[in-house]
Amino acid sequence: MLDPNHFSAELQTLLANYAGKLLQSGAPGHDELLTGRQRIHARWQPVLDELSQLGTQALLGRCEEAQNLLHENGVTFNTYEDDPGRLRSWQLDCLPFVLGTEEWEQLEQGLKQRSRLLEALVEDIYGERRILREGLLPPELIYTHPSFLFPAADDTPPPDRPLVIFHGTDLVRHSDGQWLVLGDWTQSPSGTGYALENRITLARALPNLYREAPLKRLAGFLQAQLRSLAALCPNQREQPNIVLLSPGPGSPGYFEHAWLANYMNCSLVEGADLVARDGQVSMRTLGGLKQVDVIVRQINDPWCDPLELRGDSLLGVPGLMQAARNGEVAIANALGAGILEHPALAGYLPQLCRHLLGEELQLKGRDTLWCGEAARLAQVLAEPGRWWLRDVQSPAQIIRPEQLAPDDLASLHRRMQRYPHLFVAQARLSGATAPVFDVRTRQLEPQPVNLRLFSLVEPDDIHKPSGERHYRIMPGGLAWVGEPGTPLMESRTVKDIWVLAPVPQPHISLLRQAHGPIVVTRDGQDLPCRVADSLFWMGRYGERLDIRSRLLREAFSRLLQEDQGDAGDSLIPDLFTALELTYPSPEELAALYREQPARHRFKQDYIFLRQRLLELFSEEHPDGLPWLFNHFLRNCRAVRDHLGDDAWRTVNSLRQKFNDMPRDQGAMGGQRHLEGVVTDLAAFFGLCNETMPHHYGWRFLDLGRFIERVICSLELLKLALLTARRPGIPLWEVVLATTDNLTVYRRRYRSQLHPSAILDLLLFDETNPRSVGYMLRRLERQIDKLPQPENIPYRNQETRLVIQASSTLHLVDISRLGDLEHSNEARDVLSGLLDSLLAPLSELSNAVSHSHFSHAEAPRQLVTMQKSV
Repeated sequence: MLDPNHFSAELQTLLANYAGKLLQSGAPGHDELLTGRQRIHARWQPVLDELSQLGTQALLGRCEEAQNLLHENGVTFNTYEDDPGRLRSWQLDCLPFVLGTEEWEQLEQGLKQRSRLLEALVEDIYGERRILREGLLPPELIYTHPSFLFPAADDTPPPDRPLVIFHGTDLVRHSDGQWLVLGDWTQSPSGTGYALENRITLARALPNLYREAPLKRLAGFLQAQLRSLAALCPNQREQPNIVLLSPGPGSPGYFEHAWLANYMNCSLVEGADLVARDGQVSMRTLGGLKQVDVIVRQINDPWCDPLELRGDSLLGVPGLMQAARNGEVAIANALGAGILEHPALAGYLPQLCRHLLGEELQLKGRDTLWCGEAARLAQVLAEPGRWWLRDVQSPAQIIRPEQLAPDDLASLHRRMQRYPHLFVAQARLSGATAPVFDVRTRQLEPQPVNLRLFSLVEPDDIHKPSGERHYRIMPGGLAWVGEPGTPLMESRTVKDIWVLAPVPQPHISLLRQAHGPIVVTRDGQDLPCRVADSLFWMGRYGERLDIRSRLLREAFSRLLQEDQGDAGDSLIPDLFTALELTYPSPEELAALYREQPARHRFKQDYIFLRQRLLELFSEEHPDGLPWLFNHFLRNCRAVRDHLGDDAWRTVNSLRQKFNDMPRDQGAMGGQRHLEGVVTDLAAFFGLCNETMPHHYGWRFLDLGRFIERVICSLELLKLALLTARRPGIPLWEVVLATTDNLTVYRRRYRSQLHPSAILDLLLFDETNPRSVGYMLRRLERQIDKLPQPENIPYRNQETRLVIQASSTLHLVDISRLGDLEHSNEARDVLSGLLDSLLAPLSELSNAVSHSHFSHAEAPRQLVTMQKSV
């Protein structure tokens, strides 16, 4: 035990206040920091020594730095109820959850035993089912659960391959100091990516503490996980094709899916990226179908195969179960493993452990009763204050009877008596507390904490018989603040778990020295079609957002510059047209002037037009900036594993700007905000251009950008030179400023604006990246280097379209465009030219999509499946 007097006076005050809060809580129990005699547990010495040296103010700065790092790296999550464009980020507590060496060894042994038990249990459930025949488990408990897969019931589990490769276990320390298991996650256990990101963040925020504390490292566990997955490969290939199957960007844990795929160097895919044919699973890529060897699934059992499981699933792969039966693809974890997440199993695990392993269960769970047994149901109804309830159809939701109104409680009891097999009762818990640093109060707060720890089959034991396999436990994990059983995604504060080692541990990285020859590869052909599609639309929406922001910035600038004498020559109506806004009619303006003195009309005009422009900042506007950004962000998230860290930081900077955008800002505030948006977009696309390999993915991104840019440029030229209400120098200047060519024009022609010079700069000059000529050349070059179908000697549609546009521009008689201001003939020639360019370019996007992006036919449910209760 440590003496608090060993630390600085400031830390002593924090500890004294913390002890006082424990006493005031009125619930004496185990605390992770202080003993019952107000002494400090010895394992906290490295952390408290660092805090003593830092002081409260410096610790606050480190916490802010950690939060900024999480934000910059895009560590976010969203629940399905959240707005997809509003991703939530959690708070990382700078104080870790510390476990001592001896206590960890006990936990480690208990978790390894639990892994062996779960594997033996699931093999029996889908194999011989002895535990059901011998009455150790009620058959109804298994067969009525949604995660029991009847199509897998007669499949013989492979003897040389575990069904559960990797799983997570939630634990809580009871107020009496004993560890209790809250549940197991065996389908798609989440948290390893978040845990490693938290560790990396704390190592940067508290480098001295991380460097000097004797911590067990996490990277070795991820390294072993990758080796275990490779060992699953059915054909034992040296370089197996491993994919991580995700529900997509709408998933609560999509950040982690992308993070893990990037960290483990495997492809991040969605169900539409995979196809099951001839008993195999392949990935749709630009180079054709590529066989998949191992699938790391992040989708729950019923959604994985719409052919044999849930017919309404759009997340899975039709035929996946049959491919797994054929042994042509390995799935981690195996389909059907979700039955182990049944909360009612906790009440039967002690006797199952004795029966299956011949051992006493080391890590107990809370008292649990399955209401499908009549005696248990009667016990639960007789003691309503002792139990919390879970509905097995929505197990994440905790039903607290004491919080229900009398009518709701009566309705619950009626449902329990009618469908008792759907309910599980779990004893109420009071958890131990751990210190959390509150950045608002600058105090240590005692809070209950949940833990998630992870187990993995050792890579060398994958093909051993079940009883001979050994397991590895991740020496750390993820902790979150909340009452026992609080779901991870409902917590706003997380903690890193530090396991102390007897001696300092060496640094471990997944990047290691290769021994022997290596096959040099350059990716590109294996890019999934969905990823190419998302990169293409990321480019289009990003460019559209950039152009719209530049135009709106110019509109605010002109609105601020106008005075009462400019009313007849205002550019605002034409800028409204460019922004696809409806300019107020004379009747609307007349209504504004009603009962207004003439001297107030100009001010009223300004306020009205400013408000119309500010509507583009509204999320409700169908073509507003937030709408465009949300589409851009959705496509960025879909290709998260293809973007560099610096590029992703600019995306997060943009997201922060739109989240913090004041809706009541004035014209000057809007102008400043738009300058930040334009700068971040330029930084993002510049980083993509400089850091992405220039293979197919980058080419589709570039195609999307320049298709959008060339169409918008042509529309702007058409407005400025032909269709504007007030054509002339001010509008030409706006076009040059919007395309960022004002400086170039002035350097060439000083201050003399002329339509012929503008046309040459923005239409014909192929050395200018903003000219139509340059963009057509770039589009033609990119399209020419895209993958083409074999044995087809003819040009495809997109090639023909861009050649048509280029030929039209090259063959125009420029001399006929010389006098646009005075010659109707010249205006007609220009109008025909612009229309002839827009026609093929408007079809180009659809042509690219049709040729290169795989849009799988939406699955149709042929048989209506009756839902059972």
